[in-house]
Amino acid sequence: MKLVVGLGNPGREYAGTRHNIGFDVVSQLAARLGWIGRPEDFERLAKTKFDGLALDGAVNVSSGEREKVLLLKPMAYMNVSGQSVQAAMAFYQVPPTDIMVVLDDMALPCGKIRIRSEGSHGGHNGLRDIERALGTQQYPRLRVGIDAPPPRIPWRDYVLQRFGDEQRKVLEPAVGRACGAIVTWIDKGITAAMNQFNADEKATKGNE
Repeated sequence: MKLVVGLGNPGREYAGTRHNIGFDVVSQLAARLGWIGRPEDFERLAKTKFDGLALDGAVNVSSGEREKVLLLKPMAYMNVSGQSVQAAMAFYQVPPTDIMVVLDDMALPCGKIRIRSEGSHGGHNGLRDIERALGTQQYPRLRVGIDAPPPRIPWRDYVLQRFGDEQRKVLEPAVGRACGAIVTWIDKGITAAMNQFNADEKATKGNE
């Protein structure tokens, strides 16, 4: 079984903000897998469990089998996301290597994605709390770039603002690539996902 966690803040006032890109990717992934009709249906159709909103189903993998997958949006605020992740992992007995956490990253240009099998929280409050709750840094994560804040705008304000028009143009295909990377991870594992999608990002940068 695989657990895919999108990080964000609950509440309508945070919908579509930069800090909630993890929520957006999970909603898009649910639609791509055919579990819901549209990404915006996630909140309506998901079950309330594990201090979050959850949808589960199965994904066909290349081995011919079906992999069970749980999509989770923690409904506690970002800095206490770990309690939701830990609850889901404990219930299903999922090891840290079989979770994928999707989050925003100010260190990456908007529209870029980066996958890692483990690593530090890098100052991200959601990852910081997940690391605390799980007692390990050894779990996969997929970062979606949101650009660094402009001068004189505090990062705390920046991440809670919505994307600008130019950012939106590159964000939509990035969310699609993120979904593709997660599906590859579910099917073929973290190394295959990193080799394909991190390489795709380097190739895209070289052509800019």
